[in-house]
Amino acid sequence: MRQHTFALLMALGLLGPAHATQTADLNPTQLQLDKKGLQLLDRQGRELARYAVRAKRWDQRADGTQGHVAVLLDADRGRPVLLRSEGQVLRAQDLPEPGFAVEALCLHRDPQGLLQLFLLGEEGLSEQWLIAGPEGARPLRRLATAPGAKGCVVDDKLELLRIEEPGLGLWEHSTRIEGKPQRRLLRAASRSAKSAPVGKTWDWPVLQPSGQTAPVARFGDAADDPAIWVHPSDARLSRILGTNKKQGLLVYNLQGEERQLLEVGRINNVDLRQGLQVAPGQSMDLAVATQRDEKALVLFGIDGQGQVSELARLPTDLKDIYGLCVGRSAEGELDAYPNDKDGRVQQIRITRSADGRWQSRLLRQFQLASQPEGCVVDEANGRLFVGEEKRGIWQIDIGSKAGMTPKPQLILPVGGALVADVEGLAIYRARPGDAGYLLVSSQGNHSYLVLDAQPPYALRGGFRIGINAELGIDGASETDGLEVSAANFGGVYGQGLIVVQDGHKRLPDGPQNFKLLPWSEVARALKLP
Repeated sequence: MRQHTFALLMALGLLGPAHATQTADLNPTQLQLDKKGLQLLDRQGRELARYAVRAKRWDQRADGTQGHVAVLLDADRGRPVLLRSEGQVLRAQDLPEPGFAVEALCLHRDPQGLLQLFLLGEEGLSEQWLIAGPEGARPLRRLATAPGAKGCVVDDKLELLRIEEPGLGLWEHSTRIEGKPQRRLLRAASRSAKSAPVGKTWDWPVLQPSGQTAPVARFGDAADDPAIWVHPSDARLSRILGTNKKQGLLVYNLQGEERQLLEVGRINNVDLRQGLQVAPGQSMDLAVATQRDEKALVLFGIDGQGQVSELARLPTDLKDIYGLCVGRSAEGELDAYPNDKDGRVQQIRITRSADGRWQSRLLRQFQLASQPEGCVVDEANGRLFVGEEKRGIWQIDIGSKAGMTPKPQLILPVGGALVADVEGLAIYRARPGDAGYLLVSSQGNHSYLVLDAQPPYALRGGFRIGINAELGIDGASETDGLEVSAANFGGVYGQGLIVVQDGHKRLPDGPQNFKLLPWSEVARALKLP
């Protein structure tokens, strides 16, 4: 249960004394969740046991025998876990996967003394479970609840489930499973709530995707950022790299079939460069991803057949490492540009020593006012484009000497066609020497903008990605990362390929994936030369 939800309910007088008594807990031990897991503590705050997990959603009840029962949502696996304290021991049991992305959860002790669990889906499809029996939990009924719920709490005495809906207020549902479902909106909470703005869709053409990847293996906000590796002799055998923020790096062929899974943990963004000079007379294809738990860069090698393997983990001093892009230095080496939620963007040189060890060296650092993520390096013109999520797209001169810190220039602010969050950025350049185009994900209105990649960075237009009914592929929305390549991949991809992350997988509903779109369709729709 989120603490701000609990406090809000108390302030509004909507949380009965029954729940307050339950959470007060007269047991000689107590439970506490921190960033590293669930702790069982004694009255002096000393740790007796720990269940290591990354979780933000949890709730607990006393079990009537001076112990505790708790349920939490494992953020990496996207499934609920039941925990019981027995003396100084914590015992954990995986509950069945609900089959949808869980946004919030809370417990309920019914009048019979039975324990029940509410799992709230991010799109408003939720379930009420009975916790009992060797399997741990069984579904009792489905509920229609507020989409995007940020928290919930149950008043056991009044048998009421209360759910906070962003921008609207608090919903109250009866917890009784018999009879017709009952709910009402508590408007008192909406007095201070602000409705989220709905991004204008503009009159952009709707293009049809030509392919898609297999879904990732985790529900919720999991898939994030793609990169494209081009096969050196047959581009039809190229690979798409994609991050699963809850699991690791995925590798797909151009038909969208999964070819590899590297379970390297919570990586966020990935980018790659081919033909990098790593030693005299030796070149390699290298990919880099940001590893959020370790605050590090994960370096991968890609062989001539598109097989990916981990090479090294390189630490950074970024406290909350987030987005990333890479580029080739003037010397043919690899420079990585990771960023932090605090607005920092770093330039890090990655090299290999004579004895084969991979090393990293900080060259310089830039600062934006708020959180960035997507970025792309324009090697031909010595520029770095960075998306500051709430403010717009910045251009930074990286052709200057490493000791200098150039001033970022805002080339397209949020407002008008560009709607926050500003997410993925990529450059399309058909031939060396062409001016090229800058492609950006305008996440707030589910669209994609195309700008000239040269000053004054004129906006050429935008497009959306809709349903391809003939192929049974849904559209794309709330896109995080994207990538584009001008290589001739054959067939519809003769002029290049765009890959975008899809925030909501449909046809049928399922975990997120990546959508494929021919560049030729964009060029045709926007009348690009």
